[in-house]
Amino acid sequence: MTDAPPPAVQLDLTRLRVLAAVARTGSVTAAARELHYAQPSVSHHLSRLEAEAGIPLLERAGRGVRLTEAGRMLADRAEEIIARVGAAQRELDALAGLRAGRVRLAAFPSALATVVPDAVRRLRAAHPGLGVTLVEAEPPEAVAALRSGEVDVAVVFEHPDVRHARSVDDLTPFLVTPVMEDSVHLVTAPDGPVADASAAQEAADGSGTGLLRRYEDATWIAGCERCRADLVARCATAGYAPRISFETDDYVAVQALVAAGAGVSLLPGLALRAHRHPEVVTAPVPGARRDVLALTVGEPSAPARALVEQLVAAGA
Repeated sequence: MTDAPPPAVQLDLTRLRVLAAVARTGSVTAAARELHYAQPSVSHHLSRLEAEAGIPLLERAGRGVRLTEAGRMLADRAEEIIARVGAAQRELDALAGLRAGRVRLAAFPSALATVVPDAVRRLRAAHPGLGVTLVEAEPPEAVAALRSGEVDVAVVFEHPDVRHARSVDDLTPFLVTPVMEDSVHLVTAPDGPVADASAAQEAADGSGTGLLRRYEDATWIAGCERCRADLVARCATAGYAPRISFETDDYVAVQALVAAGAGVSLLPGLALRAHRHPEVVTAPVPGARRDVLALTVGEPSAPARALVEQLVAAGA
């Protein structure tokens, strides 16, 4: 009669964690402290692990213990096993989150009307079970919501080419993902200077400063606080302070006022993409842009990462 093979060794994951902690910290007491276990509990787990392994893993060394050759080998493997189990758990959590999770997004109005819907459409096609909550917020409010944990992703904009027109001064606490570059446009009535051939050529080939200098005596319509700062800074570069008579963060109202002859304005490309008044003329300001960015905090969840990926795809 053939002898039956010895039973396979069954190693408990918790006990492997205890052994790895003893190897890492150098003592049972330190391992207990690191794991927030009582010392007798650590000793019990080690005894049970030795019984499961069928070979001594620890030996006395003065008042303490040290790992045997088998103990050191198993401790090394334990670190690898624990890391792999942790990675598998994170992957499972990510899959579960993408199938039945929810991601919360704050974004400024023109992004909500253009890039965001495209990103949401792409996200739902890729992950039908993933829910999305949208909040309209200008960059400072979106950043505050992100800091407080009210949203998972914040879409903001920066004016990198204008030193004093930035929306968020310190982005170091966040993981920053560029979404797109958004051009800045001069918006005038059909009979404004930008409508003539020489101004159009200047807009295409010249400098933004030269184009804006044509409007030193114009009445200006300013947008939100960040856009107003952008307008003032650009006009200052052109050598004057703009005479601002109207202020509104509604880009539909801005275009209506321009069409009515109430003044001229600067608007980003996304705002013109979201709504274009048929009775205004636009020209890109050479070299002028704002960067659209997606912000997350720390290691984003799988749903948040998926949304950021689709925002980048939509921005492209």
